[in-house]
Amino acid sequence: MVSDMSSAGSVWPLEAIRRQFSGLTRVQNGVPVAIFDGPAGSQVPECVVDAVSQYLRRTNCNRGAAFATARESDRLLTEAHECVADFLGADDPDCVIFGPNMTSLTLQLSRALGRTWKPGDEIIVTRLDHDANVTPWVLAARDAGVVVHQVDLHPDDWTLDCEDYARKLSDKTRLVALGMASNATGTINPVQKMVRMAHDAGALTFVDAVHYAPHGRIQVNELQCDFLACSAYKFFGPHEGILWGRRELLESIRPYKLRPSPEVLPGLWMTGTQSHEAIAGTAAAVEYLASLSALLPGGAGTTEATRSEKLDFVFAALRGYERSLTEVMLTGLQTVPGIRIHGIQAPDRLDERVPTFSWTFADCTPRQAAEFLAEEGVYVWNGNHYALPFTETAGLEPGGTIRAGALHYNSVEEIHRLVRGLRKMRGSDF
Repeated sequence: MVSDMSSAGSVWPLEAIRRQFSGLTRVQNGVPVAIFDGPAGSQVPECVVDAVSQYLRRTNCNRGAAFATARESDRLLTEAHECVADFLGADDPDCVIFGPNMTSLTLQLSRALGRTWKPGDEIIVTRLDHDANVTPWVLAARDAGVVVHQVDLHPDDWTLDCEDYARKLSDKTRLVALGMASNATGTINPVQKMVRMAHDAGALTFVDAVHYAPHGRIQVNELQCDFLACSAYKFFGPHEGILWGRRELLESIRPYKLRPSPEVLPGLWMTGTQSHEAIAGTAAAVEYLASLSALLPGGAGTTEATRSEKLDFVFAALRGYERSLTEVMLTGLQTVPGIRIHGIQAPDRLDERVPTFSWTFADCTPRQAAEFLAEEGVYVWNGNHYALPFTETAGLEPGGTIRAGALHYNSVEEIHRLVRGLRKMRGSDF
């Protein structure tokens, strides 16, 4: 099984990729299931499973001891920081912070950063973000007596209103929290432009790249943001959160921490004993992505190519393949009777989104639709997807939306099954 990827000038090695994911072999009623729940958490390749289990079997130890197991564990964890720094396009591995999840890390940072704010200051969040990039900042602002502004949305395609954003920026703005891509609508936001505007106003920037991470190359040095967070379980790794920040900020902002914990990066921000096995699995997820270069024609699969160069090449090809999935999914969904798609639908704007789609029906709840598709062996999500600011703004509560998200291991055939399932459902009593 290969998929044409003419937009990237190559062929996407789908069969070789899918062989590495045992989770994709699930069968229901004699038919393989089609898994579109990547926006809630991707499947993981066997190399990640192996890395987690190997750590627990052979290197399970706390940090800093004098014996061999601890030294091996410390070396592995140091290499994980270097690996994830390459994934984020960062040049300082010590600025990579691991934690239980993105939400916990954001709450930790917001609590520390909020202590630097004073009444009269302002922050900006958006109505398109996952609530993990909204509520932590709102709570910190409330505690500090700081004004919160929310960037409005264009109701025709639910994209950010950048003119509204510009109006709300001022010399009082202390922080702007932005999402790189919406986990509800699939929209890729103009983050680099918005970061530049925030800096021109003298504000710091925090970027939530959780949903974007499996779909495109992250380069924090190019984005010029001040902080960025993502989650490994969205890019084919275990449940582990990642925070990156500029060194001068991570060193000058004082986190809440215990007295014996390290006073230097990265340990300064990594409170308590970490999930070392999950960190090992996170590094393995990055290595998996880099390894795909060897499967691509003209790929940087030789030993001379750096990990960063391999990731550059892989994500360029991956974006091309996923764009074809986006086009197929959008075209197919638009044939379903009574469907209302929430997000960008213009054919000439597909580069502004990833293959994540949300939709509703006037006469069928999202849960009913998800249950119907589940019986067909097509796995999608329903609800607000924690993108509550969006579903509230769009008037989609309490049911939220039906959401399907394709990743690099999904096929065109699976998308056709999704569309056929929906069309079958619309021919029923709903």
